[in-house]
Amino acid sequence: MNTSQKGNIATAHILAALVANGKDVAIPFGDHQRYDLIIDDNGTFLRVQCKVGCLKDGQISFMTSRHRRRVKDRPAGWISYRGEVDLFGVYCPQNRTCYLVPANEVKEKRAFLRLAPTRNNQKKGVRRASAYEIGAVAQLGERCNGIAEVRGSIPLGSTKRS
Repeated sequence: MNTSQKGNIATAHILAALVANGKDVAIPFGDHQRYDLIIDDNGTFLRVQCKVGCLKDGQISFMTSRHRRRVKDRPAGWISYRGEVDLFGVYCPQNRTCYLVPANEVKEKRAFLRLAPTRNNQKKGVRRASAYEIGAVAQLGERCNGIAEVRGSIPLGSTKRS
């Protein structure tokens, strides 16, 4: 399977998870957008870049930058999605789970979501996967915009949409 096929599968899973959890989602027209999906969160539009996550050693890793090949006068290198997307949608095929991670919470190039505890029981700076799982994420706009996050709120999947 090539990278485009893997990306399409990830996007399809993330789209299905968002819709199943009551989110209004749009798909941008064309192939060359910096984002794969748009979430309408009560009138706030959030750009989502979909990624495939790889589960290894108790954590899911995913790329937060893209690699550009050398073209004529442009050098090859890593290009950040910073400022171009609001969220990373991550699909992990090993555990068949989708996550939404605010772009302003991750470092450039690669990010990690922890499933298993660290070997040294470190807590600070550890990004727990369960906090980003689609269905457990609430108040998307507040998390993306850096506004104080509401804790203990009702998960998206726990209420029916009328």
